[in-house]
Amino acid sequence: MLTAETNERLTRVGSGTPGGALLRLYWQPAALAEELAGNRPVKPVRLLGEDFVLFKDERGRYGMLDRHCAHRGADLAFGRREDGGLRCAFHGWLYDVEGKCLETPAEPEPRFCQRVRQRAYPVVERGGIVFAYLGPGEPPAFPDFDCFVAPDAYTFAFKGYVDCNWLQVLEIGIDPAHTSFLHRFFDDADPAANYGRPFRANSVDSDTPITKVMRDYTRPTIETALTEYGLQICTRRAIDAAKAHIRVTHLVFPQAFVIPLSADMTISQWHVPVDDVSSYWYAIFTSFGAPVNKQEMRDTRLELYALPDYKPRRNKTNDYGFDPEEQARHTFTGMGADINVHDQWAVESQGPIHDRTREFLGQSDIAIVKYRRLLLQAIDEAARGGRPPMVLDADAAKQLRGPMTVDGIGPAGGWEVYWRESYAKCLRGAPWAKEPNQAA
Repeated sequence: MLTAETNERLTRVGSGTPGGALLRLYWQPAALAEELAGNRPVKPVRLLGEDFVLFKDERGRYGMLDRHCAHRGADLAFGRREDGGLRCAFHGWLYDVEGKCLETPAEPEPRFCQRVRQRAYPVVERGGIVFAYLGPGEPPAFPDFDCFVAPDAYTFAFKGYVDCNWLQVLEIGIDPAHTSFLHRFFDDADPAANYGRPFRANSVDSDTPITKVMRDYTRPTIETALTEYGLQICTRRAIDAAKAHIRVTHLVFPQAFVIPLSADMTISQWHVPVDDVSSYWYAIFTSFGAPVNKQEMRDTRLELYALPDYKPRRNKTNDYGFDPEEQARHTFTGMGADINVHDQWAVESQGPIHDRTREFLGQSDIAIVKYRRLLLQAIDEAARGGRPPMVLDADAAKQLRGPMTVDGIGPAGGWEVYWRESYAKCLRGAPWAKEPNQAA
């Protein structure tokens, strides 16, 4: 149970807040690259409670500026992309991707524009996601994680809107116990007919569906370990005296997790505050086998998420599609087969900002407890002007690999060796992996 003051410290992200100061030290997903792929690649973005405009110039360079023009505050999201930058529709002031004012056409003094600067932010694209850095000084380096190293053909990026605070959305992803209940299916689907769908594959090294394991073994042993990148979470479900289901996932500080999707695909997922009471998840799906069927992955997800805002069609306004007959016969929630809907209901039902002063945690919440401690320590470190975890220089970033994941059935004894070997085998089979024996 947390105090109200601590809960505020963990959840508030606006400019000037301790939590916001921490998150501004990291690259933040701002949009999908596909959102800037049309004939007018200009997009308003709200991120960490602030408003920006993201665009791509004629040379293909990304830029992100404060949304309101330095002249008289008009909205640059309606600007014209032309002449090497973004031109305000009010008086024609033109800014490049670095915020330099190139033209102030109504001003008689030609050099007047040189005195003007629009605040700009570093922007890069990685794995189909456009990341922006809102903090002071130089941004951190990207680690050599699988999702950033794999070629474009082996990755797929998507996002989805969630109508609540970012922290409760992240916390469900590092909670191994909920999957036996929230994502319980009373029948097991054919993995071949459910490409790219979470919790529809078979466990590695077996023909047992993950859904059956989660349904039949509801009291896992959960262990956590601090790592260079955050927190490693190992979950074991005893099948019998000789075998166990072993699932290894990771919290990548400050606000991402990496989990297995299937035998040859992982999900790296960030939870990004729009403001204090709304958020997006951004995910990179990374394949270690065949190239990703991006069209099928996208079409499957657009069954739930509606463009242009990637907001879910099943939501609190229609009771998430709840069907009592389905709940009685097919799924634990009665909310369909898409586990994103299940997660969305669980976290949105906690309220816009979950009141952690009223919760009662148990042993199965060990990862959540440890993560909150990490987050509070990092907030304090940032407030002191220190260097929180994962604010990486180039050398440190090159040392980080993986992170290793597995969802398989292996030996009850020696499971630590099993899951490392399982990941190494997966990596050796990846056509794009150049250093298969470096799995850290």
